[in-house]
Amino acid sequence: MTASPQRARLAVSAMFFVNGLMLGSWAVRVPAFVEAFALGPALLGQLLLCLAGGAILSFPLAGRLSDAIGAARATRWLALYHLVTLPALALAPSPLWLAGALVLFGAGHGAMDVAMNGWGAEVERALRRPAMSAFHAMWSLGAGTGALLGAGAVRAGMAPGGHFLAVALVFGAISLGLALIGWESRRGAPVPGFALPTGALMLAGLAAFCASIGEGAMADWSAVFLIDIARTGEAQAALGYGVYSVAMFTARLSAHHAIARMGAVRTARLAGLLAFAGLCVALLGQTLIAGLVGFALLGLGYSVVMPLAFSRAANDPDTPQGRAIAGVATLGYGGMVAGPALIGGIAHLAGLNTAFWLIALLALGITALAGALKPAG
Repeated sequence: MTASPQRARLAVSAMFFVNGLMLGSWAVRVPAFVEAFALGPALLGQLLLCLAGGAILSFPLAGRLSDAIGAARATRWLALYHLVTLPALALAPSPLWLAGALVLFGAGHGAMDVAMNGWGAEVERALRRPAMSAFHAMWSLGAGTGALLGAGAVRAGMAPGGHFLAVALVFGAISLGLALIGWESRRGAPVPGFALPTGALMLAGLAAFCASIGEGAMADWSAVFLIDIARTGEAQAALGYGVYSVAMFTARLSAHHAIARMGAVRTARLAGLLAFAGLCVALLGQTLIAGLVGFALLGLGYSVVMPLAFSRAANDPDTPQGRAIAGVATLGYGGMVAGPALIGGIAHLAGLNTAFWLIALLALGITALAGALKPAG
């Protein structure tokens, strides 16, 4: 018996939520690992690259698995695996073991991301209206919830092991319970090899790259920007990423209305212009208020690009769904990994102001590549 699209929407929303929850739970406890292993900035950076590397390496494998057994079934199995890898992080006795655990954790996170986006695209087709941005909003909500629960665990004096195990057991049971529905995913012949996209999918992936490189930079450099460029204090600078995240979450909840009314291409063009305008406001204003207004516009602009890119990939007529999504994810999340390092390198050579102007130019790249996000057919 096949579940209704509405029930399937709840199931996919639960998967997006728990995927974000896992990452948010880990991120807020990073200081505990820094203290336990006396990690310096260089070694911490290398460990975080292990997480990102595990995710990127998992994309083509997850794409092939989704094509072989269906996105819904792959999502549930990968969610179970990912839930196990969270408490496993706390078992690492040394930085070397933690590096290996982070590769496995990152692989679970990235592989589940590919599969659940495929399932989300199938539900979107069944609903016959845009839904992918709302699924990504649930991911943002999950990440925020994970961070808040983690802050509560720190305040209560819980060690990372107990905290991670409680999160995995409680939310894993709830989310997998919601996801265990009858849903027949379409399958395709798995294609071996690395999942770099070609043709129109390459352009869609580049649009995602233009947005995600800014998303990665915002996560690591927004506070530094407000301190160095807007001359704010550390406490005020922390507001920057918060305003950006709230704007992105709010926009993703309601973006399906804009997409249904204007279409994917016009929405993406507007998104690129909003992101560009936001960076211009922050860079030219050079005050706390200008920075916060600019970052809010940036969150609104970036909010729809990745969902539109995944939706376009999932509906490509010439590429199996899993491989198409894996290819776009490779470019998209590659931007999130490269963004902070790229901004750091340019800031070192030419200043942080110049580095953020580069992000502004890439935002215009979203507008230029918007045509590639038009739904196939």
